[in-house]
Amino acid sequence: MPRLAAFPKAFMQALCKDGSMKVAEWIDLACDLDIDGLEWYAGFLEMQDQKNWEKFRRQVEDRGKVIPMMCCSPDFTHPDKAFRENEIQKQKDWIEMTHALGGSYCRVLSGQRRPELTIEEGITLAAACIEACLPFAQERSITLIIENHYKDDFWRYPEFAQKKEVFCALVDKVHHPNFGVNYDPSNAYLAGDDPLDLLYRISGRVVTMHASDRYLLEGTLEDLRREEYDAAGYAKRLCHGEIGKGLNDYDAIFAELRRVGFDGWISIEDGVDGMEQLRRSVAFLRKKMREYWP
Repeated sequence: MPRLAAFPKAFMQALCKDGSMKVAEWIDLACDLDIDGLEWYAGFLEMQDQKNWEKFRRQVEDRGKVIPMMCCSPDFTHPDKAFRENEIQKQKDWIEMTHALGGSYCRVLSGQRRPELTIEEGITLAAACIEACLPFAQERSITLIIENHYKDDFWRYPEFAQKKEVFCALVDKVHHPNFGVNYDPSNAYLAGDDPLDLLYRISGRVVTMHASDRYLLEGTLEDLRREEYDAAGYAKRLCHGEIGKGLNDYDAIFAELRRVGFDGWISIEDGVDGMEQLRRSVAFLRKKMREYWP
């Protein structure tokens, strides 16, 4: 049966930028939820001190949870070779971090969708960088997971492989036992794709999932796309919603994942309106998981 984790989506600024929340506070909040693990983010300010890695692992495991997944955002589509080599080294450092925390999955991305980049160039650059990291990951029993992503919180441009055809082409280019997909249904909507169409294309490669639901505070997806290149991170009109209340069809999603034998981690991206919202999302997903993996 798949296991359930949570990601501190509501606290990224506090944990990664201004330091107004400590990692121990997030651990306390998350470990009171009906979950099995905590998805980590490489950019937590306190993770800069390597001495904290073992401490945080111990704090989580002492509460009966684990840290299965590392969320990080390498930028592999930069035209400068030295920049890409530095991103490869950063990814290896994050793989080492994942290993130290006891995790099994470490995210990779394609990189930013720079306006001057062609699709062929971007796929070639991203695939080569991912492949350069795979032997290092395999030595540490870490699986690299690529997400159909929208935009990192701290990026200027949206994800290069945001759209289904580009994402699938990149996934098809990389074949390795330590490489798979982290599927996020909400991000497909933002790419103008049907999340189920995407899932049916790549379900056999899915090893982890981000559970989320999305909605727009105002305007349309077309308005959102006009804003994607204007500022770092997510556009202000975009919000994560309570899981089960948005557009995603979790019955269809879980039916397909069960059909292909999925038994990996499902990590919740929610809680932007408070911990009670996150608690309701946990309850929704637990109920659905019992239905499809009794």
